Amino acid sequence: MSTFIKVPVEISARHIHLSKKDLDNLFGRGYKLKKLRSLSQPGMFAAEETVVICNKQNCLKNVRILGPIRPQTQIEISQTDARALGLKPPLRISEDIRGSAGCQIKGPKGTIDLKEGVIIAWRHLHCPLSFAKKYNLEKRKFVSIKINNQRSLTFHKVWLRISPNYRLAFHLDTDEGNAAGIKKIARGYLIL
Repeated sequence: MSTFIKVPVEISARHIHLSKKDLDNLFGRGYKLKKLRSLSQPGMFAAEETVVICNKQNCLKNVRILGPIRPQTQIEISQTDARALGLKPPLRISEDIRGSAGCQIKGPKGTIDLKEGVIIAWRHLHCPLSFAKKYNLEKRKFVSIKINNQRSLTFHKVWLRISPNYRLAFHLDTDEGNAAGIKKIARGYLIL
């Protein structure tokens, strides 16, 4: 018999993580991001600043920057966004960008032709190490999470990301969230 553990569910809309070099090129040398609001993961925040991302076919405006800065620039979009842009980004876990799609990024002070860095983020569960130990999840790569609402969906192959610094949260992109009938946040059930 399965055990169900309640977990918070969050929709992660299209966004960009910038390297220091790319932030300087887009916003000016020495520019510091302005915090709009904190995110659920410790130290993470949505910045006031946005950029435009383009491909030959189309552009997406107002793509939110998430801070703090990272070693490499990375853009996370949905499959719907990818089609609108005419891109074929791979489905990847965050920070695995080698060989991924590229695009053009436009900021107020400059433009960058990104060679790689555009991905569709694999749905994932941010899992604190203490939670992983409590439920014997340390050696697992994937879990399943049920959304129990009018749409009643179960997501399989949810990538398990374990760190002592994480707060428990299941992240879906907007396409997955729409399929599950979730607008912004919800509750799901980790199936053990």
